[in-house]
Amino acid sequence: MNQNNIQTNQSLWYPPGGILIWMIVLVEVLTFCMGIGSLVYEKSNDLAAFSFMQSHLNKTFAFWNTVFLLTSGFCIATAVLYKSKNNLNLFTVFLSASILFGFAFLILKFYEFREKWMLGYGLETSIFFSYYWLLTGFHYLHVVVGILILFFIYGSRKTISFENLEAGAVFWHMCDLIWLLLYPALYLIQ
Repeated sequence: MNQNNIQTNQSLWYPPGGILIWMIVLVEVLTFCMGIGSLVYEKSNDLAAFSFMQSHLNKTFAFWNTVFLLTSGFCIATAVLYKSKNNLNLFTVFLSASILFGFAFLILKFYEFREKWMLGYGLETSIFFSYYWLLTGFHYLHVVVGILILFFIYGSRKTISFENLEAGAVFWHMCDLIWLLLYPALYLIQ
């Protein structure tokens, strides 16, 4: 595939990756926003209890997970750029880096989950921890699916259509976006 074969006539009805992936993104982001909105509402009813529970979260892990996901998002965007320029070597390098940073997120998040579990902070501990486990657990599953998509892209990197590559990248960026909503809501805003 050369650069002239890549469609560049994007429109509202054909955004990058196709309209279906954007419909999925919209539903997923709205779902998370409703969960976060519910968290904020509950927090406003008992700020002291929520702040106390929030103080038990590992903000260092959350910060590094933010760095890992944003770096991974940058790498997949750069990989798409190099694919559009028909540079398979740099496409593969940045795609591999995206997968690596995605795995780093999963591993560190797993350790954070394990830490909370070992300290006895489960789903039933408090309303705050119910939100923590449900929102971050659901996001974790999205990242796992995103990594699987990136592996599929890697496996078919020589033959994958540009539209499918864009769709995978859009899904991965959705994981970034959702984390950028969860991170301040759970870890930063008192």
